[in-house]
Amino acid sequence: MRVTLDYGRTGLSVELPDRTIGPLTIRDVPPLEDPIAAVEEALVNPLGTPPLRELARGRKNACVVICDITRPVPNRIILPPLLRTLEEAGIPRQKILILVATGLHRPNEGAELEEMVGAEIVRNYRIENHRGKNLEEHAFLGTTPRGVPVYIDRRYVEADLKITTGLIEPHLMAGYSGGRKVICPGLAALETVKVWHGPDFLEDPRADCGILDGNPVHEENTRIAWMAGCDFIVNVCIDGRRRITWVGAGHMELAWLEGVRFCEQCVKVTLDEPVDVVVTSSAGYPLDTTWYQAVKGLTGALPIVKRGGTIILAASLSEGIGSPEFQQLLRDNPDLREFKRRILGKDYFVMDQWQLEELAKVLEKAKVKVYSDGLPAETLRQCHVEPVESVEAAVSQCLAEYGPDARLAVIPKGPYVLPALRA
Repeated sequence: MRVTLDYGRTGLSVELPDRTIGPLTIRDVPPLEDPIAAVEEALVNPLGTPPLRELARGRKNACVVICDITRPVPNRIILPPLLRTLEEAGIPRQKILILVATGLHRPNEGAELEEMVGAEIVRNYRIENHRGKNLEEHAFLGTTPRGVPVYIDRRYVEADLKITTGLIEPHLMAGYSGGRKVICPGLAALETVKVWHGPDFLEDPRADCGILDGNPVHEENTRIAWMAGCDFIVNVCIDGRRRITWVGAGHMELAWLEGVRFCEQCVKVTLDEPVDVVVTSSAGYPLDTTWYQAVKGLTGALPIVKRGGTIILAASLSEGIGSPEFQQLLRDNPDLREFKRRILGKDYFVMDQWQLEELAKVLEKAKVKVYSDGLPAETLRQCHVEPVESVEAAVSQCLAEYGPDARLAVIPKGPYVLPALRA
């Protein structure tokens, strides 16, 4: 069986045994014939709010929040009709701020920004990046009942009209991305994220892909988003070729939940029993550029791999490991059991530790083999995984370990798919 895994910008063709289960992939849903018209329709007939034009009328200014480069949001389709509506409603162009919800990621500038939104919007609109480490740029909104101090980007909090955009897809902690998530963590300060992404939240078994009911990560960032305020959202779902299949706009929760229901029926794939080996990806560019982001490919495969099984991951890792803090975190924690003891002890914190915590969950259940042409083998070993020369070589090693009748499955698009076991 020849399968192309999402890998970097080009994909990676691999040869797998013919009996491999899959490819497990996103359900084939026809893309919208005219996505720009669909966005325009959603702005006029939103869910749970008046039309955007009515909301914008009489407002002094607007803040439009977009995701950063790590999310393949079709901003070039979403933004033009949205921005045009704001201006036609009377908000001057110079009073519209496009704010990039970087969370704690690096800023997006120059050619990267043009790739995200298009050269025309870069030339004609004010675009700024959120800086989560600069506490003074955030407004303090209080502390939640669960003890999270809420600091949100002051430019957003003080805007007269608050609009967020985003992509709905499975998320390893919050259940699904989109909606409230572009505000927290997208516009939150480190002081907020380090508590909300702390062990008290992430060690809850409901803080997982595809789960909303009782998920403390989801419940808390929804609360935080409402504390900051949100007048209107525009969210989309995309297919395996990143074409828009659904557009929703309006109320931050009602419109988003409608998209979640649509997304779930497209991305959820069920198996009758777990498998010994899962071959997967980190969904290619832009998600697989760093090891920090690539961990999502591993957590996405976790529900269907046997305890003691193996996940084989292909990720380009073209930008390396991730932030300086994440690199230092890996150097300082060669023993993940000791790392878990540290973070559960409450007296240890390093930014981005939550992603190492997620990796530790994976390695508690399964072994991990990684193919990448972006990092040398020694560096991958420091990431707590086994480097391999090819996906095919890794499969051969697994068959030698588990026997010729071992069950294999393949998920070419990695975390964009939500695999599960039938109850």
